Amino acid sequence: MRVLYDRDADRDFIKSKKVAIAGYGSQGRAHALNLRDSGVEVVVGGRPGASLDKAKADKFKTMSIADAARLADVISMGLPDELQGDVYDAEIAPHLKKGSTLVFAHGFAVHYQVIKPRADLDIILVAPEGPAHQLRSEFERGSGLLCLLAVQQDATGQAKKLGLSYASAIGCGRSGIMESTFREETETDLFGEGVVLCGGQANLIRAAYETLVEAGYEPEMAYFECLHQVKLLAELIYEGGIAGMNEKISNTAEWGEYVVGPRIVNDAVKAEMKRVLADIQSGKFARGWMAENKAGQKKLTAMRSRAAKHPIEDVGQRLRAMMPWLSKKE
Repeated sequence: MRVLYDRDADRDFIKSKKVAIAGYGSQGRAHALNLRDSGVEVVVGGRPGASLDKAKADKFKTMSIADAARLADVISMGLPDELQGDVYDAEIAPHLKKGSTLVFAHGFAVHYQVIKPRADLDIILVAPEGPAHQLRSEFERGSGLLCLLAVQQDATGQAKKLGLSYASAIGCGRSGIMESTFREETETDLFGEGVVLCGGQANLIRAAYETLVEAGYEPEMAYFECLHQVKLLAELIYEGGIAGMNEKISNTAEWGEYVVGPRIVNDAVKAEMKRVLADIQSGKFARGWMAENKAGQKKLTAMRSRAAKHPIEDVGQRLRAMMPWLSKKE
């Protein structure tokens, strides 16, 4: 994978463009603030409400998404995946100038053809590898997140140049800009979130907690051993990989990794991972998610409510209240 840096980007190129951020959630806000601090002219497009109020409080010029699309040379999509298609069709596509650029932080809508852009547009992906608040905090301290850069459509012949300039302006050129594709970013992102980072981890924690409590152990002990320490180990892996973690944990813990881990994540689990990946590659997962949104997110709401009622949440809330450093961090 090729890696590029600030030295490979023309930082002034994005400064010659009028940039609009469509949506001002966590991702849109981080991009907007970093771009402005890099000297880029930025406006925020959205609908009246909390997000636009926040943009106004941050001293951005705000307007409707349609007006932003008319004005801008570059539209950065800061909207949730499930909303992008409808907003694009109704409020962006009819107003885009020929040769405009659409920037995505995640390839979902383009890869699964929820958005089908005109042939005269540049379509690029600038996907920071980390949460939006970290994109902002790293920028403020003079560093940046790694990001992925991809060009799906290059109508002007300058799509990559603009993508590099944009990525550099939000701080990613300080750490590294890695060339990828919309397909690769989208499919690996969905797989990682579902199998490990969100789905796999959360369900493993709940199942382990339940196993200890059902065996008669105190819920607080189950919480500490199965959830609380995840952060500590994740930081070791983040800093040094799995091998780096193993250098810093006890020999007993490392032995457990080798003899217990494969009993939990075994060949049957890996086979299911392959089926999950096949669903992502075929678009089955994406079709299911878009259908859920058209139906009003009823299943999501029910699952969210069920997860919030799990006993581990009550125990965790009580224990976290005893950790003053967490409230200070917030």
